[in-house]
Amino acid sequence: MFLACQTGSDVSHKILGRLRETPIHVHQLIKAFQKIEKARAEQDEWVGQTSDRATAIKAKPVQLAAILLLMSFLQVDPSLAGDTKVWEEFSGEKALAHVQRLVDLGPHPGGSAAIEKARDYIEEQLRHSGWQVTRQAFTDDTPRGKIHFVNLIARFSGDANAASPSFLLCSHYDTKLFDTIRFVGANDGGSSTGLLLELARVIGQHPSLVRKLELAFFDGEEAYENFSDKDGLYGSRYFARRFQGEGAKQFGGGILFDMVGDRSLDITLPADSPAAMARDVFAAAEALKLRKYFSYLDRDLIDDHAPLNAIGIPTIDIIDFDYPWWHTADDTMDKISAQSLQIVGSVALYYLSEFGLKR
Repeated sequence: MFLACQTGSDVSHKILGRLRETPIHVHQLIKAFQKIEKARAEQDEWVGQTSDRATAIKAKPVQLAAILLLMSFLQVDPSLAGDTKVWEEFSGEKALAHVQRLVDLGPHPGGSAAIEKARDYIEEQLRHSGWQVTRQAFTDDTPRGKIHFVNLIARFSGDANAASPSFLLCSHYDTKLFDTIRFVGANDGGSSTGLLLELARVIGQHPSLVRKLELAFFDGEEAYENFSDKDGLYGSRYFARRFQGEGAKQFGGGILFDMVGDRSLDITLPADSPAAMARDVFAAAEALKLRKYFSYLDRDLIDDHAPLNAIGIPTIDIIDFDYPWWHTADDTMDKISAQSLQIVGSVALYYLSEFGLKR
């Protein structure tokens, strides 16, 4: 990206184990458990006072009834339904682990041998989550000569006759080429890719969402010299050319993630963000009490969202451009955090489920 203006019993024990994992009110738990204990005490007293085996057997339904009473709390209380919201399923730790794997590969600019390893890792993780991956390969002219690039496009496995996806989630996975420093791009390239892989895992478990989404991992976002009409954004430009015209109408919108892992998170939506999308992203953040992490940048940005907006796919760039280590050797794992990825992932999922995919 680039600034436009810059360059008891086993049964009762099992039930109690479930209760520990269930948001039941404390007083309900205490009362229910007391009833079981009272029933068990009565049973013991009854059995101890009689030698009649047939009479003792009658005590078992008392214990069973008490156990069923406790189980009924699990079934009747609406708070026990286990209806976890999709945005609560996102794991910042899992996203961070993906970033670490990519950083461990070292620098992987477009056209390098290392970027093939990054592609293999991304594909493996997507397929593990149930996505089908297509390699969108192309060659383009760069200041370093002709370079081979590969976008990774993913749709969820399933019905081949299903409607085409209507919303894009995007990231770039290449790192910038430097001749003088070792640039691993933990935040710039790594954080957004790790986040998108974790989003793929979560969304893949929700049929109502996954059928509407296409994932795009762009190669060649970074310029080899300076961002211009002929340098940088190679992957997103190529993707956009393939959908130019009527094809662009397939997508009602898109989100680009870039530089979303900064420990001191401050998401700065570019000034040219689609207004309705920006409003809904802010609303999603507000709903999750995370609004303080989201603001506007007072300038436009040159990033992978630009070619998509140019062909009529309204796309918002979720980016933290207030990052002192941008394009330096210090863009390393210690500068990013699971918490920041958690914040962005949760807000993105809230936005998708409550706004973006309901249009």
